[in-house]
Amino acid sequence: MEKFDAIIIGTGQAGPSMAAKCASEGLKTAVIEKGKFGGTCVNNGCTPTKTMVASARAAHVARRGAEFGVIINGDISVDMKLVKARKDAIVSKSNKGVENWMKSTKNITVFEGHARFENNNTINVNGKLLTADKIFINVGGKARIPKDYEGIDVLTNANIMDLDYVPEHLIVVGGSYIGLEFGQMFRRFGSKVTIIERGDRLVKREDSDVSEGIKDILEQEDIQFRLGATCLKGKMENGKVVVDVDCDKGDRRVEGSHLLLAIGRVPNTGDLGLENTDIKVNDRGFIEVNDELKTNVEGIWALGDCNGQGAFTHTAYNDFEIVAANLFDNDPRRVSDRIPCYGLYIDPALGRIGMTEEQVRASGKKALITTRTMQRISRAREKGEANGFMKILVDAETKRILGASILGIEGDEIIHSLLDIMYADMPYTVISRAVHIHPTVSELIPTALHDLKPLE
Repeated sequence: MEKFDAIIIGTGQAGPSMAAKCASEGLKTAVIEKGKFGGTCVNNGCTPTKTMVASARAAHVARRGAEFGVIINGDISVDMKLVKARKDAIVSKSNKGVENWMKSTKNITVFEGHARFENNNTINVNGKLLTADKIFINVGGKARIPKDYEGIDVLTNANIMDLDYVPEHLIVVGGSYIGLEFGQMFRRFGSKVTIIERGDRLVKREDSDVSEGIKDILEQEDIQFRLGATCLKGKMENGKVVVDVDCDKGDRRVEGSHLLLAIGRVPNTGDLGLENTDIKVNDRGFIEVNDELKTNVEGIWALGDCNGQGAFTHTAYNDFEIVAANLFDNDPRRVSDRIPCYGLYIDPALGRIGMTEEQVRASGKKALITTRTMQRISRAREKGEANGFMKILVDAETKRILGASILGIEGDEIIHSLLDIMYADMPYTVISRAVHIHPTVSELIPTALHDLKPLE
């Protein structure tokens, strides 16, 4: 048995920073990692996917060269081996950076192996028992794979990025963030793409106009959709992937060469030995935490995807900030303090903050709304990137911004000007009276806020 002051399980976005903070406070700290350092974001999430999105965009822009008067003689082709090599190099630099950081930091001892709880404060890793009064669980999540697709070598968000060739016809089951990003990416690489969604529209957590805007953008690139799919299950027939999409009518199946499942994620909590502890887990496998990310067991916290409080890189890092502030800095912070914000990285991207229009309507708040199409933005037209629109919702009584959706060029960047006003708890007039630089995409935000109308 080796005694530590703190144990961190997992080196995703929250874990390394938590370990470094504990070490800097003089705590003897153990870090346990069973795989590659850096977690989902670095290894099979944000870093590799956005690297490949950039390659896909380069191919897309090259094909559009003639629209801008740039003539490229010959066909535009994609070498997936080079795409993968570029991605791998960037990922390797990132995960090696995290590994070196942990292994070179004073007061940190790194254990490489699988962690399992023996009891509330004892962990077994490679047959060695570690104990600590403070334990931080940061084990992340993985793709959900139902039994309906047994017999198929299914692709997930992780192993699809190991492909060094372009699939002939990629079938994507799941019309939300992961499925849409990979669908557009591989369409731009040269695959035929069909996206299948059980719901009647894409990304159902968004407003219907946002869903339709996304669908319109992707259909312009000849991506096919099957919405309202039923009897979803897959099999192999004559070397082809076959997915059943309808029991009763129409083309009841879709045939392709490869299948990507993007139908949700599950936390990596099933093999942690939590049954040997008093830690409460909900029926979906997420570790239950309070507003300070404490579990029900004294001295144990859960951060990142495994706690069900965000499932984004930025929320995972904020989990670290909340725990560190409360534990070491006498700075009370809470999960409930943060404003929902995230992006969908199709091209052009969607930036989302706060409440949707549907949520505002359901709340009964008196609200104001403004919308603008990207066609009305000079910079967007000049760049030939005029797809999408922006929508902003404001509380009619307090003048505080309730939420916004920006689907369009640089939407994931410019939405922060609204998010920062929300965090400052200032009225929308602060930004509506601001003078933005011309020509920019964000210059339309103040103009749009001068045209607020009652939400009816």
